[in-house]
Amino acid sequence: MTTNVWLKQVSAPQGPQPRRHFLQGCPLAARDLQVTGPCLSAQEWTDYRLAWNSSRYEGVNILRIPAKRVWLPDIVLYNNADGTYEVSLYTNVLVRSNGSILWLPPAIYKSACKIEVKHFPFDQQNCTLKFRSWTYDHTEIDMVLKSPKASMDDFTPSGEWDIVALPGRRTVNPQDPSYVDVTYDFIIKRKPLFYTINLIIPCVLITSLAILVFYLPSDCGEKMTLCISVLLALTVFLLLISKIVPPTSLDVPLIGKYLMFTMVLVTFSIVTSVCVLNVHHRSPSTHTMAPWVKRCFLHKLPTFLFMKRPDGSPSKAPRPSQARLIKSEAAATASALGPASSSNLYGNSMYFVNPASAAPKSPAGSDVAGIPRDFRLRSSGRFHQDVQEALEGVSFIAQHMKSDDQDQSVIEDWKYVAMVVDRLFLWVFVVVCVLGTVGLFLPPLFQTHTPSEGS
Repeated sequence: MTTNVWLKQVSAPQGPQPRRHFLQGCPLAARDLQVTGPCLSAQEWTDYRLAWNSSRYEGVNILRIPAKRVWLPDIVLYNNADGTYEVSLYTNVLVRSNGSILWLPPAIYKSACKIEVKHFPFDQQNCTLKFRSWTYDHTEIDMVLKSPKASMDDFTPSGEWDIVALPGRRTVNPQDPSYVDVTYDFIIKRKPLFYTINLIIPCVLITSLAILVFYLPSDCGEKMTLCISVLLALTVFLLLISKIVPPTSLDVPLIGKYLMFTMVLVTFSIVTSVCVLNVHHRSPSTHTMAPWVKRCFLHKLPTFLFMKRPDGSPSKAPRPSQARLIKSEAAATASALGPASSSNLYGNSMYFVNPASAAPKSPAGSDVAGIPRDFRLRSSGRFHQDVQEALEGVSFIAQHMKSDDQDQSVIEDWKYVAMVVDRLFLWVFVVVCVLGTVGLFLPPLFQTHTPSEGS
């Protein structure tokens, strides 16, 4: 980068004229709020005392003289960050016969810079380089811009930054006639490829794993483990970000906002997973399903979420009761003992579907269940008590199995409600995650820089 500044020495007909050449991209130390760059500080001015007639000296037009043998303008970087204001090497000056002097000393400028971390790693920085005389004021040396922007003829591209613009301006303080300086805006834009590969893409992939939490079956017992693992991984990335960006409270970096956003989503997934597991493991002995829960989560929401139970009905119908079969067999056995015995054993209990099922036709010489009639007549009195106890046991088993069927049906309904809630939060998580990611990363990609006034 070349900086052309005309220095007009008031006491002389023509004054000095400095220029600056930046040799390579300036590395920006974001954590230290500094920008460092090697350059050639080329300065030109005219000293009438060093002019001569070249025809009188065998046509010699240029002389190379040690820099410390001539007058040098003390132009320094005012917003210096390391306290070193001198150039790295005092090279020879080129003196022409007309009195113009050119001096190109190499220098490494380290300037304090205000870092804007709001859009990191898609950020654009504006580092100001302010040059002025250390001992001379405006009444003695007048600094005039020779070009509205710095030259980049000798610039070597950087692997981390792109130079957007290098506008320069001459600043004069109306309230202080003795003040004058030349300021350059070093506008650079970060190349985000490194951070995209090493930070953004891994964060997006880890966040996408949190989506699988809602698709993971509740019976596997790994929902909470997956959620907490994703949360810990995001915490590690957040610690890495804190070591890259400067510790400032003015703005939160873009990648930090995204990590906080994803951590909030993962925390939300942990809370919802706890709720889903609570619903999944409910039973009739601990909770009663409200009518609105059945209406919303068993009938309406599954349709909107593209869910369908295997039997095709919103609420699973009870399976064929084994208790009814046991009761029918017990009733048939009781009918074989005769009407009196049947009446004594059951009383007013309704164990028969209809009279035909109580006394079905059987082969000649035998009764229901293959019991011989003559054997029944001889043994009925002796086995009345044993049969009664057996039938009472069968009745108890039948009632217990019927209750188990009903409880199992309610448990399956609770599990299906948990599945519906899981699917609902799955869609909510996907929509919020996609919209949040696009909303955070899309605007910085299209940001434009507005040059400052006078650039």
